[in-house]
Amino acid sequence: MFPEVRLRRLRRTPELRKMFDLTFPPPAKFIWPVFLVGGTNRKEPIASMPGQSRMSADVLIRELEPVVAQGIGGILLFGQHDGEKDNQGSGAYDPQGVVQQAIPLIKKAYPKLIVMTDVCLCAYTSHGHCGPLDMHGNVDNDAACEMLAKVALSHANAGADVVAPSAMMDGQILSIRDILDEHNFTDTLVMAYSSKFASNLYGPFRDAENSQPGQGDRKGYQTSYANYRLALRESEFDEEEGADILMVKPGLFYLDILQKVREASDLPVAVYNVSGEYAMLIATAERGWGDLHGMVQESIMALTRAGADLIISYWAPRYNEFFK
Repeated sequence: MFPEVRLRRLRRTPELRKMFDLTFPPPAKFIWPVFLVGGTNRKEPIASMPGQSRMSADVLIRELEPVVAQGIGGILLFGQHDGEKDNQGSGAYDPQGVVQQAIPLIKKAYPKLIVMTDVCLCAYTSHGHCGPLDMHGNVDNDAACEMLAKVALSHANAGADVVAPSAMMDGQILSIRDILDEHNFTDTLVMAYSSKFASNLYGPFRDAENSQPGQGDRKGYQTSYANYRLALRESEFDEEEGADILMVKPGLFYLDILQKVREASDLPVAVYNVSGEYAMLIATAERGWGDLHGMVQESIMALTRAGADLIISYWAPRYNEFFK
């Protein structure tokens, strides 16, 4: 004990701190979430997410060049539907959909880039929920699983390396794994949004994706932030159903959950550093209340410290700026 033991010795100089500190994850551990729209030469800045845009596939391929050059591991595609939407969200598995058409173009331009796809229906349904509604206006869980399986299969057919179901339907992982294996996509990975919370931090994303529910909310299927045991059971069940990767979403408000999932499973664990977390840091820096560079670094180290193997983050394209 003091005065014989002086802990400040271990942090006295920058060189000592660098020697003993954890290091930031390499760029290969980062995944960039991107928003796809149809057409060509479209780039629409997202007001609530400065620095992010909705892009057509040709623009995305151009934008990816410096991102791939940094060594970023992968991208996570979110598509939008320009056509008529229905109760089923059937446009989500259209082989001519924006995601299905973009995947082979991206893989041709960047063969080694891991292409992940979000598997959900909310941007494709007329009501904005993550599955078909029954006669009472509730999401029909089992019908949604059938639809989600079709979406995942369409993405695998297009060449996706990883499909990532985010609808939080009971049994969705099993339905997707079964249909992928049935059609010989045994090597396609399934990344489960296994502990996905009904969070207040998704606002900018829903603005970007135009996926706000028309009525009600998603608390009946996304898990409650006040019931961590149920969230952990979601991850446990997804692993049993055949998930290859688990995910905690959001990240910074759920570090305890991230740590618990990491301790409970030997699967790779991803964390989604969501739109609200991204926007908060930008807004704080713009008001002169904090240094963006330092806040981004600290936030990513918190996710790393809690046990994340993969980090899905809008900061990914700026890896060299913040972490190199």
